Amino acid sequence: MAYRLSILDKALIPEGVAAPDALDGTVKLAVRADQLGYHRYWFAEHHGMATLGSSAPETLAAFVLARTRRIRVGSGGVMLQHYPPYKVAETFNLLAALAPGRVDLGIGKAPGGLPNATRALRANQQGAAAQDFAAKLRDLDAFVTGALPDDHPYAGAIAAPRPEEPASRILLGASVESAALAGELGWDFCYAGHFDGDAERMGRAFAVYRAATGRSPLLALVAFAAETEAIARRHVGPLRLYRVRLADGQTVNLPNLDAAAEFARQAGVADYTTEEIVPNVLSGTAAQVRAELDRLHAAFGVEEFVIDTPVAGFAQRLDSIERLAPLTLSPARAFEARAA
Repeated sequence: MAYRLSILDKALIPEGVAAPDALDGTVKLAVRADQLGYHRYWFAEHHGMATLGSSAPETLAAFVLARTRRIRVGSGGVMLQHYPPYKVAETFNLLAALAPGRVDLGIGKAPGGLPNATRALRANQQGAAAQDFAAKLRDLDAFVTGALPDDHPYAGAIAAPRPEEPASRILLGASVESAALAGELGWDFCYAGHFDGDAERMGRAFAVYRAATGRSPLLALVAFAAETEAIARRHVGPLRLYRVRLADGQTVNLPNLDAAAEFARQAGVADYTTEEIVPNVLSGTAAQVRAELDRLHAAFGVEEFVIDTPVAGFAQRLDSIERLAPLTLSPARAFEARAA
């Protein structure tokens, strides 16, 4: 295998499953991914959704770092618009000091929730001067690395503790602008192919980032493997997204029509449209999924894929990550890993 495989997890809470049980499954998946040779395990940030338990990815990351030995763990990503960069830097510097060389700080721009959740998250920012995303990202980078300019308004504010090796910094996005910003800061870049798999747009973003850094972006995508193609199709067939477009042009992707209606209600608008989107999912047997990963690797030079598996069932998700695993364990080692 000429590329690395990593995992993006939303900490799914299926209907009828208690949150502690679902989160226990999430931790078990991460431990298994560590045993199977996956490179990273990221937690996405989502707010105000009963079916998603990843409201605080840094908390999940700390829990999983304490239970794994090798795999990198972090956020995919923290939604920076909600938080002061200084606090995010403190949190991830602390994690990096606790688990040297294993922490990833992934940053995203989207709100990650419905309007009321966003308003609640930003309640303490009311009346504060707005800071655009790029400026916040530059401040975050300076706080994490300790390179805050002397003339900065917060000069002297140290994001303690200072780890020997700061968290790896990755910007998540699906645009040329995001790729250019990551390149400007020298950050890694993960193209969000699970949101936008358009080959032309992806190619432009990859080219911009490579021109700036000489490195290849990571590529996030949705993938699911099963024993047969028919079984895989049965599980991913119902997956849908609904793109809500408000009258002012704002758009957001949501998992179902009820969530779409609730988003519009909380936004205080009655004039909106929805568009059903069938996600671009790599599915089938492990051999079929790997063949498609091989194709993308050859076409775009992808050196690392970050796999999102939004199938709700724990057993099915576990089976998929085992089938796609970078390492093949002997029967004895597989039994030991399962029992751990």
